[in-house]
Amino acid sequence: MAKTKTKKEEPLEKILWATANKLRKNIDAAEYKHVVLGLIFLRYISEAFENLYAKLEEGKGEFEGADPEDKDEYKGENVFFVPTKARWNFLQDNAKNAEIGKYIDAAMDAIEKENPRLKGVLPKVYAKENLDTTNLGTLVDMIGNIAFGDVKDRSADVLGHVFEYFLGEFALAEGKKGGQFYTPRSVVELMVNMLEPYKGRVMDPCCGSGGMFVQSEKFVVEHQGNVSDISVYGQESNQTTWRLAKMNLAIRGIDSSQVKWNNEGSFLKDEHKDIKVDYIIANPPFNDDDWSGNLLRKDGRWQHGVPPEGNANYGWIQHFLYHLSPSGQAGFVLSKGALTTKTSGEDVIRKNLVEAGLIDCIVNLPAKLFLNTQIPACLWFMSRNRTNGKFRNRKNEILFIDARNLGHLINRRTRELSQEDIDLISDTYHNWRNTDGNYEDVAGFCKAESIERVKELDCVLTPGRYVGLPDEEDDFDFAERFTSLKATFETQLKEEDALNKAIKTNLSKIVINNE
Repeated sequence: MAKTKTKKEEPLEKILWATANKLRKNIDAAEYKHVVLGLIFLRYISEAFENLYAKLEEGKGEFEGADPEDKDEYKGENVFFVPTKARWNFLQDNAKNAEIGKYIDAAMDAIEKENPRLKGVLPKVYAKENLDTTNLGTLVDMIGNIAFGDVKDRSADVLGHVFEYFLGEFALAEGKKGGQFYTPRSVVELMVNMLEPYKGRVMDPCCGSGGMFVQSEKFVVEHQGNVSDISVYGQESNQTTWRLAKMNLAIRGIDSSQVKWNNEGSFLKDEHKDIKVDYIIANPPFNDDDWSGNLLRKDGRWQHGVPPEGNANYGWIQHFLYHLSPSGQAGFVLSKGALTTKTSGEDVIRKNLVEAGLIDCIVNLPAKLFLNTQIPACLWFMSRNRTNGKFRNRKNEILFIDARNLGHLINRRTRELSQEDIDLISDTYHNWRNTDGNYEDVAGFCKAESIERVKELDCVLTPGRYVGLPDEEDDFDFAERFTSLKATFETQLKEEDALNKAIKTNLSKIVINNE
């Protein structure tokens, strides 16, 4: 009897994305993401509300005598209060109603009025003419039918995962514009794994849609830590992106009260001016030439040199350092050019950073990781105190990692790091940094270099300058390789000769036919 092949079931989030994308029709991904993500968020807060409502109504144990319609009961449990006509079951019951768009906008308004923390955050885009009400109703049904398995308390995890997946897919769909609000998950995971933010204050002064915070929270949970041991501080200049961040964090149960928006940005209006943090994880805009540097020539943050007006890279580095506590650490993305630039005194700032012993590790990243740019990128890891007892004394050396050959293509334009790649890079860093580490230089991949040697090379920080070339295998046979290449070359010559003959024959026929 022939074996029947069992079709591999697609993950829930992929099925949902495929369905949602079919319903998009003529709406741009940039606009449509707010429609879909807003509904997922609405389902999340309604689900959390209904779960607590049921416990309050049952009135057992700590909820004895509680009133399920008392708003204070929800505040005490850190759950958003949802008015009757904003609850998901009401909206799903009206999914086929021609006025469904107006109902959803009204629901968003009502929720914001009842929950000041969400004021100005939720999208009210559902009654727009370009949004087909039939497709919108189908979308409501689709999101309403997301299954949570047997445990209702898993709803936040499932919806949070779907929200995160959709953010990434919309970023891919938007391409260059998508990169403005989304740092690829694998890059964020790598930075978080390397820094290991178990507890303390975590800051991202250019936080986009909040991916750095979400990944930090996931890291703590996966390592049996307590999420309440970390607090987040963020800032975002794009209001639309800030709204995404607020929803992204709320759906994860992360307190976003210190995630601020202002359209002037972190340099001109630092919302956390007096805050010092344990970790900074960030992906600032590459080579930003519109950062108001001309207005900040005498700013107190420039302890290692004044950054040029035409490029914010070294402004960001010093902004991060300014916000680090005496033992704080930072991990951030920069364009690769920052490793070698000698423009407008940037090399002097880099030299000062090296000599101050602040640079811990530099990672050269593969190409095509970022959606919004093809500029080669690298990761910087810095620490205010590299002689503390938490890790070994590393003040007189810098670790260089060249990861350009890692990663795999997920489409023609985009590459991502696998879990094995992330583990390889972060384990290398930890083995070098930790007191019980077992680190060894690997030719072509990693090198722990002395500060003196870095200074000899004019403080150029390109990993390739230090890691060298990979060792060739001992059994490499030059004669065999030469013979192989020669045979390939001769074959190509024969093919080219045959092609030339065929072209000449066809040209002769054309000439004869024309005559």
